[in-house]
Amino acid sequence: MAVTFRPAVEADIARICSFVGNPEELFFFFPAATWPLTHDQLRDSIARRSDSTVIEQDGQVVGFANFYRWENGGTCTIGNVIVDPEVRGAGLGAQLIGQMISIARSKHQASEVTLSCFNSNVAGLLLYPKLGFVPFAIEERKNKEQQRVALIHLRYSPS
Repeated sequence: MAVTFRPAVEADIARICSFVGNPEELFFFFPAATWPLTHDQLRDSIARRSDSTVIEQDGQVVGFANFYRWENGGTCTIGNVIVDPEVRGAGLGAQLIGQMISIARSKHQASEVTLSCFNSNVAGLLLYPKLGFVPFAIEERKNKEQQRVALIHLRYSPS
């Protein structure tokens, strides 16, 4: 199972959109989007972000991430992280996050890499600390049903 990384292209958008199975997953992946996720919503988001990256396994796109904040010599914040439901739990998300950290450091000379995860995203909250991310702030937000949720901000701090 060969894994490669490359910049996302227009032809990847439909496949990436197919990874989102329900409104809750969409909220975790792209909180500003409306259900169902459309090609145009994701394309417009990619245009406003940096370093949109896909992970391929045996030539098939199986994951996606980008930066919603990037500063040379400052902070890069990873966002829009999603993995194909068919391969979740196989370590591809961890590899994708590792690639994004590498891009932040090599391309942007980032002094800090952060990401955020909603309190109900159990998979993310269990994964990110294993990869070296530690919580540093909690922000109150509202979900699509206008219920209170916590957005947990995590900073990469390898031990």
